[in-house]
Amino acid sequence: MGFASEFKEFAMKGNVVDLAVGVIIGGAFGKIVDSVVKDLIMPIVNLILGGQVDFSNKYLVLSGTVPAGATLVEAQKAGNVFAWGNFMTITINFIILAFVIFIMIKQINRMKRQEPVAPPPGPPAPPEDVVLLREIRDALNRR
Repeated sequence: MGFASEFKEFAMKGNVVDLAVGVIIGGAFGKIVDSVVKDLIMPIVNLILGGQVDFSNKYLVLSGTVPAGATLVEAQKAGNVFAWGNFMTITINFIILAFVIFIMIKQINRMKRQEPVAPPPGPPAPPEDVVLLREIRDALNRR
């Protein structure tokens, strides 16, 4: 088997295709979670804290000269910063994503358990020894 045909066989296996679909959907789902945090959760946090709080631009200057009010990107260019706000935002994204995936998997498992098991069509087949005894009986009756 040539290299190209081996690769084609590998690439077309169900698991590889399923993984590719999962990665693509996961990337799109990650954007949704980013939007949920940025557009839905952070405004509520801002309302509770009474002002515009953007965690992604919160940092502590460790070394260097960083102008006051600089964004995280500007501060990182000017010096060494501890970007705790960006870490917090990414952590919130992860927690939400993990929670949503947990709920989805829980619902899928619940639906799998609730699927009714169809009864086999007709009466169950008799055990093999009963079939054999019936054949012997029928053979003796024919004599």
